[in-house]
Amino acid sequence: MQKRKPTLLAHQQSDQGVLLQLRVDEDILDFTGHFKAFPILPGVTQIDWAIHYANKFLNVPTGFKGMEVIKFQEPILPNSIISLDLMWDSEKQKLSFNYLSNDATREEPVVKHSSGKMKLGNKGE
Repeated sequence: MQKRKPTLLAHQQSDQGVLLQLRVDEDILDFTGHFKAFPILPGVTQIDWAIHYANKFLNVPTGFKGMEVIKFQEPILPNSIISLDLMWDSEKQKLSFNYLSNDATREEPVVKHSSGKMKLGNKGE
């Protein structure tokens, strides 16, 4: 079986969300062909992981209803250690996500890789 998910290093859960620390292993299948000379984690994979971990830790509805304000700002590279911050708004049925990392060599040490919101709901609604 080919690897599709990162290594979960740690997680902290609250009432409305979860903060995950992940190692984006270089052998994840999604790096193949995206791009050969400079592999980066595809945006669709980041969306998939956000939904996957929201289902696992936050028990969100499984039906996908759409996306809004999705931003991909900095590439996520193989073997990166990143944080995935997930927040669930049950009233609005929206999942917010932020992929972040730390880089002490930058002027702004917290790097925002991507962020956005997804509308989720029960299938058939």
